[in-house]
Amino acid sequence: MLESHYYQGKVEAGCDEAGRGCLAGSVYAAAVIFPEDYQNAELNDSKQLTDKRRKQLREIIEHDAIAWAIGVVTPDEIDKMNILNASILAMHRALDQLKVRPEAIIVDGNRFKPYQNLPHTTIVKGDGKYLSIAAASILAKTYRDDYMDQLAQTYPQYDWLSNKGYPTKKHREAIRKYGITPFHRKTFNMLGDGQLTLEFTD
Repeated sequence: MLESHYYQGKVEAGCDEAGRGCLAGSVYAAAVIFPEDYQNAELNDSKQLTDKRRKQLREIIEHDAIAWAIGVVTPDEIDKMNILNASILAMHRALDQLKVRPEAIIVDGNRFKPYQNLPHTTIVKGDGKYLSIAAASILAKTYRDDYMDQLAQTYPQYDWLSNKGYPTKKHREAIRKYGITPFHRKTFNMLGDGQLTLEFTD
């Protein structure tokens, strides 16, 4: 069973991101605040769940949370500031949109920047330890997957329905053949050979 809270007695938001390692698409983050005594044995790191289960749990999370929100940072912004800064900015943007103001923040991973002088703690593999981070990982992943599925309708050759923008062999072969789209991250190593590919496709 995952822990409900790290900061006892505080309104605590859990944060996580999705899409950090992708070659294409925005990075998404979510922030979730649960009641302090909240329990849900079904919640876990989104990577441990099937796509169908993640979508089922998204509805439960959105119903049960005191507040939740999504933050997005675009490929152009990622190229300007790098993916670590973009991931943290996406989490800050999610926190900005919460309808209930948090008093403390817990974050998956080991890097974060202070947000509005609130106490924060980074927790490695936190999405498998704390309910709010697990919930944030599920929201970030499912909303980002929906976004990549929409882009895939316009750019079917990159197989984004399957790879969601991650650097699979099929994705890289399509980049080699067709070039890149406006949604690719130009500062990323597109072909896996250390070279940047900057040609755009229509």
